[in-house]
Amino acid sequence: MTGSQSGRVYIGSFTAAGGPGIVTAEVDASDGSLTLLAATDATPDPSYLAVSGGLLYAVSETAEGAVTAFRTDTTPVTPAGRPAPVDGDGPTHLSLWGDHHVLTANYGSGSVTALPLRADGTPDAAGRDVLRHTGSGPHPQRQQAPHAHQVVPDPSGRWAVSVDLGTDSVRVCVLTDGRLTLHHETALRPGSGPRHLAFHPSAGYAYVLNELAPTLTVCQWDATTGILKALTEVPVLAEGPRGDAYPSEIVVSPDGRFLWTATRGEDVISLFTLDASGERPTLRSTTPCGGHWPRDLALAPSGRHLYAANERSGDVTWFTVDPETGTPTRSGSARVPAASCVAFAAARPSCA
Repeated sequence: MTGSQSGRVYIGSFTAAGGPGIVTAEVDASDGSLTLLAATDATPDPSYLAVSGGLLYAVSETAEGAVTAFRTDTTPVTPAGRPAPVDGDGPTHLSLWGDHHVLTANYGSGSVTALPLRADGTPDAAGRDVLRHTGSGPHPQRQQAPHAHQVVPDPSGRWAVSVDLGTDSVRVCVLTDGRLTLHHETALRPGSGPRHLAFHPSAGYAYVLNELAPTLTVCQWDATTGILKALTEVPVLAEGPRGDAYPSEIVVSPDGRFLWTATRGEDVISLFTLDASGERPTLRSTTPCGGHWPRDLALAPSGRHLYAANERSGDVTWFTVDPETGTPTRSGSARVPAASCVAFAAARPSCA
């Protein structure tokens, strides 16, 4: 939001599980409340979304994975062009590389795809490039092959960073003339199952959230060399999990003081405080997520409200964040079956 009291937010959901597709909602900036406006199922299983430049980009998390751009000046959003196949199975995440590429992490095929954007912002499959990961991990069911789960530009816009649950590693790549090239691979603890990563605002540190072991790996990040170095691993739960505990998403506050994670099964949001440098996160508390199986966690651009997309209970819960302590307090919820993602408009990184 830019000073107004309301704005738009978009919610992705799994149509194969009864979700409505892409939901357009109005968000009240004063209290964080959501008003659902309309939905479209124009693309199947739009599990992850990104908004930029008047367009919304959605993956189709299917065996024939694709990316579709939607116009945000209509309610509901409407396709701006045809779906662009990613030549990958089950894309779970996408991000914008400047204004000329969209990147996807393809979980099923263990690969990352770069799709060029046309002048109107729509993705063009004809010029796509696919970087296929190799390797495996010790988990007998989840790590028999690569499973890329996230790909994001680093804060400098020079590097594309992909997190692979199947190989217990984070890969740093370069994108030159539309082609992805591996620059460096950082190995994490075997069996940890890294899922998502977030950078500290200072850009000197990054935090990798591990799905198969409910932990957070603190890493040092050097944007000059493109090297990520694992430093330490800390739990995201104060006590051992009582049953299923699969961390899903990580968010860092814009001022670098707080970090939040969501854990499915335990169905909690964990709050960490960060020291001034960002090197030392300290677990302070856990808060119920307001539903079941929080697949995504998103912070409003103001930093005042936090949103959990609870996939199995079919709702999005919002929390008011205490500006002094970072503690989230449940403020309300909206019914969205098979909710998977909450996306606010954000500026595109200035990638080369």
